[in-house]
Amino acid sequence: MKFLMAAFLLISTLMSTETTYANEVKFNDPAPLFKVKNQAGVEFDLVSRKGKWTILYFYPKAGTPGCTKQACAFRDSIKKIRDLGAEVYGISTDTISDQAKFHKEHHLSFDLLADSDAKVTELYGAKMPVVKVSKRWTFIIDPQLKIKNVLKDVDPAMDPDRVVTELKKLQN
Repeated sequence: MKFLMAAFLLISTLMSTETTYANEVKFNDPAPLFKVKNQAGVEFDLVSRKGKWTILYFYPKAGTPGCTKQACAFRDSIKKIRDLGAEVYGISTDTISDQAKFHKEHHLSFDLLADSDAKVTELYGAKMPVVKVSKRWTFIIDPQLKIKNVLKDVDPAMDPDRVVTELKKLQN
């Protein structure tokens, strides 16, 4: 029991610690390129987004309360984001089948990307230490595939509103 308590405390501390990694992307860095499959098993290649605004939001786990709140908030705000010429992609370390179930259950109108080996999550510096789970970070990527904003300390319900505000600033 003591071991489990100590392990829980260690993981909790690591998850809440804000660590900067060498591969953490920052403002104006080129977006790390990647290919993964979406919830339908169709390959997504970030290169295909050249010429368009892209919102890439990392979330810890499909089906959990905060992640559900965030996905549904993006679903409900998708028109505002698309009206600004951007598309939303949610990404987590879940499997394709987990993403498909989550996508269907909440009637999501944007793709969820499966990064089950956490390689993309690591590329973006969004992986939590020790565990194969991502932090809740949102990246705004411009049409030249450069990082224009990294939103951290994301409130799941407010993330889409913050994205809309930031997109408007960046596009003016």
